[in-house]
Amino acid sequence: MTRRTKKVGVCGKYGTRYGASLRKLLKKIEVSSHAKYECPFCGKVSIKRQVTGIWRCNSCTKTIAGGAFQLATPAATTVRSNIARLRKVRQADN
Repeated sequence: MTRRTKKVGVCGKYGTRYGASLRKLLKKIEVSSHAKYECPFCGKVSIKRQVTGIWRCNSCTKTIAGGAFQLATPAATTVRSNIARLRKVRQADN
């Protein structure tokens, strides 16, 4: 198959509608939501988005709650690292 779009990618379906800036934002969202992610349980790159916020591993069939368009949102990553840091501090005190 020949390559149909050079810049727009998955947003080519919108043509010239909605403006370039909105199409660029939408492209980022669509690419991240259609991508496969690494499963934290089995380690394979086989997690796909089912619906908004629900992610399922096709290999080990585990279902994970995550972000709407990404498996792990930046806010969730920050919270997870803070919890790990506080756990380490608490264990060092004991």
